[in-house]
Amino acid sequence: MPLMRIQLDSDRTIARRVLELHRAGKIHHESRDAAREQVWRHGRTPAGEPVFIGVTNGEPIRLLYDVEVYTDTVP
Repeated sequence: MPLMRIQLDSDRTIARRVLELHRAGKIHHESRDAAREQVWRHGRTPAGEPVFIGVTNGEPIRLLYDVEVYTDTVP
């Protein structure tokens, strides 16, 4: 399945919290749900749960998620 990279705008506090949860093996549900919604907005259908990849170093800070999408849906 192809992957779609999603970038979500964030601030330092939330990005730090998401990263801490990821390192502890937990999930930040709000950002994961937002990543899934972003895939739908792009006209694709998620094939699995969004996977947290990391945060960007620049400004604005963004949360990075990879989401598997079905190939039979086209934007």
